[in-house]
Amino acid sequence: MRTLILTPVPSYDRAMPTPTVELDAQYRQLREECGLVERPARGAIAVRGAGAAAYLQGQVTNDVEALGPGEGAYAALLDRKGHLQSDMRVLRPGEEPDLLLDLEPEPAPAVLRHLTMYSVGHEVEVADASGERALVSLIGPRSVELAGCAALPEHACEQVEHAGARCLAVGTAQGVDLLVPAGERERVVTALLEAGAALASEDAAEILRVEAGVPRFGRDMGPEAMPAEAGIVERAVSFEKGCYIGQETVARLHYRGRPNRHLRGLRLSAPARSGEPVRKDGKEVGRIGTAVVSPALGPIALAILRREAEPGDEVAVGEDGVTASVSDLPFG
Repeated sequence: MRTLILTPVPSYDRAMPTPTVELDAQYRQLREECGLVERPARGAIAVRGAGAAAYLQGQVTNDVEALGPGEGAYAALLDRKGHLQSDMRVLRPGEEPDLLLDLEPEPAPAVLRHLTMYSVGHEVEVADASGERALVSLIGPRSVELAGCAALPEHACEQVEHAGARCLAVGTAQGVDLLVPAGERERVVTALLEAGAALASEDAAEILRVEAGVPRFGRDMGPEAMPAEAGIVERAVSFEKGCYIGQETVARLHYRGRPNRHLRGLRLSAPARSGEPVRKDGKEVGRIGTAVVSPALGPIALAILRREAEPGDEVAVGEDGVTASVSDLPFG
């Protein structure tokens, strides 16, 4: 087992505390073994029918028509000016053409309304599936073993069974997500804990996400941002597929333009809070998205900053004298 070397984090008199012993232990579990994080509040939308992929192809940024059984893709829904309305995982669980969208709970109602409204005339049925399954994340080196699935590429999926319940295993960058029938959640979680997983909080999982430089909708990116500004073009956008809402703006910015803002990392001199302003030479260049205290890296944060704040620059954060060094992502 690889030994994780942790950098001591000094104590700061700030509203956001340094990691507790419990959080530090959870972080180690996620990095070295397998932690189980329950995520009860997820949005889910089912797009069913023979025309499901063709319909979504004209709505979202990635190539969903190319998905075969057991495959998935990361994508975004944009408005006509190319601004983010939501990001999502698009999954094709089986041989059927039906697709399942997994997304953050906050934008889910608006995405459901949009997809329902524009589905008229297509061979599809759009339905809210949020209450059908619970999401359980297994994070760490033993995740595949405990999930009982193959080593899945990110967003690929396969059916597995736990405690008699049929679950959908989905590959992630840090492990495996299990979509569990809602009524079987407690039984499946108990079985996974008995098999060797350890409960971990979402706070601990957020530290790993920030370290990896992955933005989260509603925290680090939202309707004011474009995919290029949020740093998700490489993962979420296909430039080979046909038209979709917002495509013209995304393509023009990619081939001819330069984003006015970029997702950056911040190495902080002390913990910060979400929403605090970031200033360079007295001018506001952005605001803190997610801020955490990493046991390995100390206080760090994600922020979409104006392009004049480049990696290596020093910036001021908030009103309490906190400073930060702008960093490329992921954090090294």
